[in-house]
Amino acid sequence: MDIKRYTLPVFCFALVLLFATAAGAQNLNAIKARMLDRKPTIDTLKTRGIVGEGNDGYLHFRQKMRDAEKVVTAENNDRKTVYTAIARKEGVAVGIVGKRRAMQIARRAPAGVWLQKGDGTWYKK
Repeated sequence: MDIKRYTLPVFCFALVLLFATAAGAQNLNAIKARMLDRKPTIDTLKTRGIVGEGNDGYLHFRQKMRDAEKVVTAENNDRKTVYTAIARKEGVAVGIVGKRRAMQIARRAPAGVWLQKGDGTWYKK
């Protein structure tokens, strides 16, 4: 299996999904817009070490911050929807899509962001 085949540019990640299903195109556009709107907040949470990028493709709290729970939950829900659409299109499990996305995120993450290795241990890039 060629992992490069599944990597997508960060800013074009949701765009590929527009073609996953004609009925879901409008919903996918809304998800893309929400994710782009949340990006500055998520980036700040990562920079402050409050959240890290898990090896499953989802955000995980490194420190508890009640004010951030809503935005992190919304982001993870949208990621799950995106991963599910890709999984259906590619004929693979959602978890595989999440893990592939986690590898892509880790490669592109700036210094100082917390990332989770495959064995579950955390490290600061």
